[in-house]
Amino acid sequence: MKKRIFVTGGAHGIGKSIVEAFTAKGDKVTFCDIDTCRGKAVAAETGATFYTADVCETAQLEACMQRTFETDGDIDVLVNNAGIGAFRPLTEVSVEEFDKVMATNLRPAFITSRLLARHRQTNGNTAYGRIINLCSTRYLQSEAGTEAYSASKGGIYSLTHALAVSLSPMHITVNAIAPGWIHMREDEVLRLEDHAFHLSGRVGEARDIARMCLFLCDEENGFINGQTFTVDGGATVKMIYPE
Repeated sequence: MKKRIFVTGGAHGIGKSIVEAFTAKGDKVTFCDIDTCRGKAVAAETGATFYTADVCETAQLEACMQRTFETDGDIDVLVNNAGIGAFRPLTEVSVEEFDKVMATNLRPAFITSRLLARHRQTNGNTAYGRIINLCSTRYLQSEAGTEAYSASKGGIYSLTHALAVSLSPMHITVNAIAPGWIHMREDEVLRLEDHAFHLSGRVGEARDIARMCLFLCDEENGFINGQTFTVDGGATVKMIYPE
């Protein structure tokens, strides 16, 4: 089945790999991002449809989805990927910075999921639907200075199982993926010990997360619902003692 996909934050990093993975399967992919230059480049490379949008702005985000409904009829798979880090010491981070992270990482997942539900309610349910929310292993473990990010991802974790319950009558499963260390920055030089820290023997790549998206969106995997899957090379199961 050729699926209609909508991805937030698809211009770079994990989002870009998700766009690439679905277009490579022949699916119809639409994505949005605040970065117009990168977004247009990804669209040209993949054949996906791109809309410039700031996910913090409800009207912009909903407008992208409405245009997708108009052109494609429906959205089969919604991937809420957009997010920012903003790691800063607790004593230095402002309330406005905290709110910005929440407005970028958490609120858009509610906005897009609600709009999809309203569309299905008005136009009738189909037998298939998937929502994938990008969480993080920081929803259950933290470093200093990550309060805003960790709180937003904890919200994604809880929002995921709440949405799964609410959307089950519409045949939409809702799951989350919690990536660990994913190598995305070109200026980040990885050391041998960085790879060795992971049970899988390497730091993760964006395409590891994209492959998990494809798995969860398989029509045969509809019994997987309301879950958050850690994809971190086994790092979070290690007992770590001070040397």
